[in-house]
Amino acid sequence: MPRAEVHQCECPHCQQETPHPDQELHRQMNLLLSRLDEQQRRWYVAVESNRIGTGGDQLLAQITGLDEKTIQRGRQELASSLAERPEQRVRLPGGGRPRAEKRPRARENAGSLGAARNGRGSDE
Repeated sequence: MPRAEVHQCECPHCQQETPHPDQELHRQMNLLLSRLDEQQRRWYVAVESNRIGTGGDQLLAQITGLDEKTIQRGRQELASSLAERPEQRVRLPGGGRPRAEKRPRARENAGSLGAARNGRGSDE
């Protein structure tokens, strides 16, 4: 399984030249997030946003690279006690890519292809 890329924090503290105590915390947060699935990332960042309070969504969007709307969605899901989220699935039923339609192999086409390769059916 390939390793997920770890997001580099874009908050003002991590962008400055001098070391800041939050830099290591932000690196660890992004390392953890790189190992979680999409809903777990959303919920963890939502918990952190709730802990920070006002401005938390914007700050955590800079730190983690998640969209503010994604963080808001996570906070809403947590507020409803994850009632509408399935326990055994990452996505809701019907989410994701539609299944590919499989075409049955036609054996009758194989016979006509062989005849054309053998020279049968040509005008020569």
